[in-house]
Amino acid sequence: MTIRKYFGDSKMFEYDKFYHDCQQENRPFIKAKVNPLHKNYLVQIDLMTCDYKLSTDMQDKISNLIQDEIQYVKLNLKYSFEGFNVDKELAWFDGVSSEHLDIFCNSLYDLSLKSSLKSN
Repeated sequence: MTIRKYFGDSKMFEYDKFYHDCQQENRPFIKAKVNPLHKNYLVQIDLMTCDYKLSTDMQDKISNLIQDEIQYVKLNLKYSFEGFNVDKELAWFDGVSSEHLDIFCNSLYDLSLKSSLKSN
């Protein structure tokens, strides 16, 4: 069985169930939801479901990952990215394109796991 790394475009009770599953399995909770203002995705990662934090190095790598996405939406989709914030437990990104959602969320998950391995 493949582990679901993120959950997208769902009802609130489905996000809630996924959140509880992440808590039980000690892994990051990542959700993606369409922002109705610009039709791209608001992606959030919550590490309060697990017992580790993003290292400073991983926060920097995630910031670099989002900078690539900001350039993509600016050049190819002709809109400005709405914003983002990254810290050791929570991060959000408003404006991730649907074309890059899967790879972005999977990369975010993988980076957060690398941080956990270094901090444990």
